[in-house]
Amino acid sequence: MTIHATAVVDPQAEVHETASVGAYSVVGPHVSIGPNTLIDAHAVISGHTRIGADNHIGSFSSLGTPPQDIHYQDEPTELIIGDGNRIREYVSIHRGTVSGGGKTVIGNKNMLMAYCHVAHDCILHDHVIMSNVATLGGHVEVGSYANLGGLVAVHQFCRIGAYTYVGGMSGISLDVPPYVILTGTRNRMRIAGVNKIGMRRNGMSREAVNDIDRAFRIIFRSSPQVLVKEALAQVTHEFPDSKEVRILVDFFRESKRGVVKRTEDS
Repeated sequence: MTIHATAVVDPQAEVHETASVGAYSVVGPHVSIGPNTLIDAHAVISGHTRIGADNHIGSFSSLGTPPQDIHYQDEPTELIIGDGNRIREYVSIHRGTVSGGGKTVIGNKNMLMAYCHVAHDCILHDHVIMSNVATLGGHVEVGSYANLGGLVAVHQFCRIGAYTYVGGMSGISLDVPPYVILTGTRNRMRIAGVNKIGMRRNGMSREAVNDIDRAFRIIFRSSPQVLVKEALAQVTHEFPDSKEVRILVDFFRESKRGVVKRTEDS
């Protein structure tokens, strides 16, 4: 264990013997830091926060602080961070609220670049990239391999599907389906097409990408007279064995806020 002489680590904190805490960092009493995790200088980690193995926490980051929720009454809610994440300088991640399930969860091998914010009760799955100053409101869920450009802002309770690419400075107020490329702000959000490069780059088979592309055309490019419900039934019938298409269909059916469906030429 390497703890700099100027760091303040509460005696009740659990810091693995292979972890490192940098100069002037502050680690609270209910914090757990796993093997080979590196905490850079001036980081503040508080609350009931669990950090797994092989993470790198940047300078001036603030993890596990109370949620920005007017109903929060200092309950012992949690922030849980998995393994292999890169959380850069000035990132802020708040712990959960009782009404939201009590946990903010960051999965594995995510990259959160400088000045990103993850609000209370959010769930980030694995291999997510959030570029500089990307911001998530409370209760947002981001699927694996999603990529959010710089200055993206996501409204509370929205979902961002897996393998989705959201262009920089976009403002998201509806659920963004898996596998797509999206840009725009609120009522001007538009889907440009399928994120084929992102899917192939992250190991998806050519057959799966082709199935998604064909399903996309049925759901998003059908004539206006075709209802979404009918399009989903059609792709379910045409691709009964495709796990990826089933994920896309289920995403629509489970949406509570509504799903972005507008495309560039609609």
